[in-house]
Amino acid sequence: MILIDYKDRRPIYEQVIEKFQQIILCGILAPGDAMPSVRSLAMELSINPNTIQRAYQELERSGYIYSVKGKGSFVSDTGIAAELKRSEQQKELNAYVSKVLATGVTEQELAVMLEVAVENAKKEGTK
Repeated sequence: MILIDYKDRRPIYEQVIEKFQQIILCGILAPGDAMPSVRSLAMELSINPNTIQRAYQELERSGYIYSVKGKGSFVSDTGIAAELKRSEQQKELNAYVSKVLATGVTEQELAVMLEVAVENAKKEGTK
């Protein structure tokens, strides 16, 4: 379901969080779907269950999942979480565009750069 990049400098739990956010926001896991159990996912990824538990706690705090005692964790209705994520991404994009424009890149050049970046992202997604 998810892959961990051991060359990535970020902690493993952050990678797990990011992957599940992507899976949930893309609709691969729908609201109400059960999340993999902490133990089974830890065994599948060959990592400590505490790492998965920490990622799940953060996902729950962020509103992506909710826990039911004795039953496990489930995907939340992510409408609000998706809005927050898009808002956060828009702020990051605004800041980056400002930096790029400050280096003398024209709006037309930026548009071309963005098109290339989108195409590259699509290619990366198909690998």
